[in-house]
Amino acid sequence: MKVLVIIDMQNDFTTGVLGNPQTAAVTGNVVKLINDFRKNEPGGKIIATLDTHSENYMDTQEGRNLPVPHCIRGTDGWKLVPEVDAALGDKALRLEKVTFGASDLPLAVGRDEDIEEFIIAGVCTDICVISNAMILKAAFPEVPVKIIADCCAGVTPETHQNALNAMKCCQMQIV
Repeated sequence: MKVLVIIDMQNDFTTGVLGNPQTAAVTGNVVKLINDFRKNEPGGKIIATLDTHSENYMDTQEGRNLPVPHCIRGTDGWKLVPEVDAALGDKALRLEKVTFGASDLPLAVGRDEDIEEFIIAGVCTDICVISNAMILKAAFPEVPVKIIADCCAGVTPETHQNALNAMKCCQMQIV
């Protein structure tokens, strides 16, 4: 079984308060990836993470270091980009996370020995994508992790590339 993990394709990270032209531009690629995965991997699993904060975000360590309220549960910015949400459908697992990496992502995947590979896409490459990819690599060291570069975008093009390089150094496949 293959597992597709879509990281934080939310309004605030694409066209909202923390969005940029690069993060907005990958939406179509991500939708195509999800649709192709559904068609080609009927037994595969899809998990989508949602960065999720509460009204007290500015009082958290992350809020003090990144003082831009975003992805506040229930707001439009917290919601998945409509096209991505539609492509995911109702069978994809949506996993809320309170920080960069979803510590319960390995539990959501399960310990199925039939996992062939992880396929990862989303935003931001240099923060949440790399964090979740590292969590999966640590929890499943023998399962290949594939990062789909044109389905990811970072805070800047340079930090996106730096994150891809770092993941490659950690034995992840960049395609």
